[in-house]
Amino acid sequence: MPHIAIMQGRLQPPQGGLFQCFPRNCWREEFPQAAAAGLDAIEWIYDLQGADVNPLATDSGIAEMQALARQHHIDVVSVCADYFMDRPFVTASHAAFAELTGHLVWLLNRCRLAGITRMVLPFVDASRIETPAQEAQVAGMLRDVLPHASNAGVELHLETSLGPKEFAALLAKLPHPMLRANYDSGNSSSLGYNVACELAAYGPRIGSVHIKDRVRGGGTVPLGQGNADIPALLSGLAAIPYHGDFVLQVARGTAGEEVAWARQNRLYLVRRWEEANSSVPGSVL
Repeated sequence: MPHIAIMQGRLQPPQGGLFQCFPRNCWREEFPQAAAAGLDAIEWIYDLQGADVNPLATDSGIAEMQALARQHHIDVVSVCADYFMDRPFVTASHAAFAELTGHLVWLLNRCRLAGITRMVLPFVDASRIETPAQEAQVAGMLRDVLPHASNAGVELHLETSLGPKEFAALLAKLPHPMLRANYDSGNSSSLGYNVACELAAYGPRIGSVHIKDRVRGGGTVPLGQGNADIPALLSGLAAIPYHGDFVLQVARGTAGEEVAWARQNRLYLVRRWEEANSSVPGSVL
């Protein structure tokens, strides 16, 4: 079974009315909570809302993160860079674009110091790529940044709202080994994309997976209650075969019961993964 992580903040009630953000006042508590839920890892969030207190920004903060990870046997090997949703590349002025690029390089170096080897870079919602000019600008930025990612030992995983053919075409323009795709089952189901078409288009480039369920054209719902075909996704990934992590980013349950909810969703994923692999000859659970 691949490692199962949880998106940071999902083991605490929502903060400040935000569905997802860096839990600035209680991030330390999530390490023992993740262990209690039977999880392997936490996908760290670096966003604008919490940038001023995020431990990734200081050497002492990184040391504290690593000490808690060792104590509770919870890995932190990935970061979701929501900062670049709060300050999108695609709508930035020329000066702001250069500043954002520099900040991304800085964050890659901070990840290197923290032992983080994967960064999810979101181009969805307010940061989605909508025009050929925006795509060309993003591709040029990535070409400039990828040598820094390689030096830092941090893969960049693109999370986009592009259709299967369009996303595959973008990835084909950037064949660098440190550039991968992040597959988000909820985003794809909301956009009405077909799992088989997506995996056929760029499956081998998938390096990480966010697990959630969404109604087509709508919001996040509990696993199995939306339009995400998670069994088909897992069967397709098992056949590739996929060896990356799964990150639970599911709809929130009852406030105060986050650990039990995470444990339940982890079990759902484990069972579906076992079922998917049972039909693939020679697969390893």
